[in-house]
This record gives sequence, structure tokens and C-alpha cells, in this order.
Amino acid sequence: MASQEDHVLHRDDDKARDVYALDESLRGQLKQLVAAGDDAAIDALMEPLHPADIADLLEQVSDHERAAWLALWSRGIDGEVLSELDWGLREEVIGLLPQNVLADAVRELDSDDVVDLVEDLEDDQIEAILDALEPSDRVAVEQALAYPEESAGRLMQREVVHAPEHWTVGAMIDYLRTRKQELPEQFYHIILTDPRLKPTGYVTLGRLLSSPRATRLIDVTEDSFRTIPATQHEDDVAYAFNQYHLISAPVVDEDGRLVGVITIDDAMIVLDEGAQEDLLKLAGVGEESSLSDRVIETTKQRFPWLFVNLITAILASLVIAQFEAAIAQIVALAVLMPIVASMGGNAGTQSLTVAVRAIATRDLTRSNLMRVVLREGAVGLINGLVFAAVMGFVGLIWFGSLALGGVIAAAMVINLLVAGLAGILIPVLLDRLNIDPALASGAFVTTVTDVVGFLAFLGLAVVFLL
Repeated sequence: MASQEDHVLHRDDDKARDVYALDESLRGQLKQLVAAGDDAAIDALMEPLHPADIADLLEQVSDHERAAWLALWSRGIDGEVLSELDWGLREEVIGLLPQNVLADAVRELDSDDVVDLVEDLEDDQIEAILDALEPSDRVAVEQALAYPEESAGRLMQREVVHAPEHWTVGAMIDYLRTRKQELPEQFYHIILTDPRLKPTGYVTLGRLLSSPRATRLIDVTEDSFRTIPATQHEDDVAYAFNQYHLISAPVVDEDGRLVGVITIDDAMIVLDEGAQEDLLKLAGVGEESSLSDRVIETTKQRFPWLFVNLITAILASLVIAQFEAAIAQIVALAVLMPIVASMGGNAGTQSLTVAVRAIATRDLTRSNLMRVVLREGAVGLINGLVFAAVMGFVGLIWFGSLALGGVIAAAMVINLLVAGLAGILIPVLLDRLNIDPALASGAFVTTVTDVVGFLAFLGLAVVFLL
């Protein structure tokens, strides 16, 4: 029984979440102000909100409300709001903004944010945004777009603070003070380069400010220094940041020369998006589903895997059909067999989820695969034995048949053992075949557990009960 302290903690947790939640009354207030055409009041309502909160509000209102709001108050939408928008809604919002507002918005962004903004848009919208940029910024964005999709070159920002490795702390501080207008809005390291512009190390701002002016920069570099090839996949970049606790890392071209920098916020976005995509794929709803998607888009995303599930369900039904005579003679089989399949499906999904996550984080490798397979098999076997005892007792009490209880008990052991093994082996096999395990594993595991469950239960029933 939960104690009074537990209840207090739960209430405190709820309050903490509410602190960061968007005020539910905002939408009602906004609707009234839009209907009244009071853009000054809308401006006052939006003023204290963070760009992420404004983006959330844009996603929560209806299409009609959004269009009316932006027609009245489009000047308040800046680059940060556009960056925070869900990708599926971003294109629509950009289309509703006047050209001058869009131009002002994108000029505020760093090059990596502009690349993220345009890479999923239509060609005409991309051109409109590029036209709004300063010539040097446009060149930087176009160069980034020339790199492969989902590569470090797309993820990096071109604005980099770097210095020759022979400089001193004092020279670097003086340089930063004189060039403050040219510095990125946020940066964490001073990247040191050799005469060929190849990165050789970096210095954190904390070490820079705490070291004597005469200290050489090369003498206060960090051990965590690593370079990222511009063509490296963004998933590998995010893994490196997470694995080695990086704050930022220089990006180099094929000749090893500095071309940009990736910061931790961008790497963490990749990790977060990857986790969300895996979750959506496991549910079979499409890797880029969102609440702002339209009915047709959502239907198209979900239909393929519903169709796959239909085919697998038909396959399981064909197995059942082979035992039609046995089921007709012993009605209890029809009552109990969904339990065996359901337990196997749930056990397989548990093992599958662990395996997909371990593959994504690269914790599951060839060296520990056998140990993990044996562990999942052992877990499946132990759970199978426990639930076999439960269902054997249920079968005996419910139907008064010791033999029927023994049959469902044996089927439970077999199916939970197979479910544990299938949940780990199928994702690994798909990964070896370069098929996304998060996308395809669920249907295969469910099919295996259904087919094995029905075959084991009905097959044993035919042998021992008829």
C-alpha cells in the first residue's frame, strides 16, 4: 500500500511536469484575439513564450485557426520557431508566411539550422529561403546540401571558431573580443589547426579563461578531441557524442581539413529522433508520423504494415484450419489457444524491444550475441515453466481435465521459449541483411509465436487428447 509520502512525491512530480507544460488556456485566448483581429494583444500574449512553446501552439490549433493566426501575426514567427516545428507542419507554415517575414526569419539562423529547415521542403520553397540569405550564407548552405542526406556534412554548422596551434591564451582572448560580431551565437571549443587547416586539438572556453595569458593553447587541449568525417552518417556521429561524452567536434573533409563543427544539441536531436523513429517503426505507424499529419498521410503510413499483419494473421489461421476437426471435438481448445498465442506474442515483443534498442546503441555485438541469446532463451524457459504451472492448474480446475492442463502447460513452455529466442534472433538476422530491425521485426516475431503456439497446443492436443 502506498504511503502518504509516496502520494506527496507523485503530486510533486505532477506539479513539476505542469511547470513545463503549455498553458491550456492559451489556445482559447488566442482564438478570441484572432477573431477580434487584435494583433497587439496577440503580440503581448506570445511575448513571454519560448519559441518551442509557440511551435507547440502552432501544432495544437486547427488548420483554419493556424492560417487566421499567421495572416494576422506572421511577423512574430522567427527562425527559431520554424526550427522547433514538427517537420510535417513546417512546410505548411512556411507557405503561409509572407516573403519578407520568411527572409527575416531564416537570416537569424545558423547554417546548420537553415539546412535542417530546407532539406525536407519543395524545390520552390528551398529556392525562396536561399534567396533570402546573404551570399556567403547561401554558399555555406548549398555546400552543406551537397553532402549526402543524414550525413555529418548536413548536420554541421559552418560557423567555426579556430586558431593556429601556436597562439597563446592571451592572443586568443584578444581575438575573440575584437571579432565578437563574427562569432557564432553558441560555441564550446576553440579548435586548433595546423597551417593546412587540419584540426589538431581543441580547448574548452573554461580552460581558456582559467589559464594564464602566456600559456600556449596547445598546452591546454582536451583529451576528448576527435574529428568527424563530413560524409559520416549522423547516427554514427550521435553515437560518438554519446559514447565519448563530447560537447562539440570538428568536421573534416576528405583531405582532413576543417569544414565545420557539430555541437551536442544537434547530436542529441539525432539520438532523440532515432529513438522516436524506432518506437514508431515497432508500432508499424511509419517512422515520421506526427499528430499534425493529415488523414490521408496517416492512412498511407499505417496501411502497409496493417496489410502485412493481415497476411501473417491469415497464415496463423491456416494453421488453425488444419486442426478444425480436433477443435470441433474439444471446444476447450478454441477457448484456450488464444492464451498460448497471446503470451508468446507478448514475450516475443519484450525480447524484441530489448534487442532492437541494443542494436541501435551498438551494445549487441558478435562478441556478446551468444550470451544474450542464451539469456533470453533461459528467461523464456523460466517464464514458460511458471506460466505452464498456472495454466495447467487453470485447465484442470476450469475443464476438469488433467490431460488438457498438461497440454496447455507444455505448449506454454514451448511457445515462450521460442518467443524469447525469436525476439532476439530475428532482429539480429534482419540487421545482418541490412534490413531495419525496428521496421520489420514485429511482424515476423508475431507470426512465429502465433504459428508455433497454435502448432504446439493443437498438435499436442491431437496426440494426447484424441
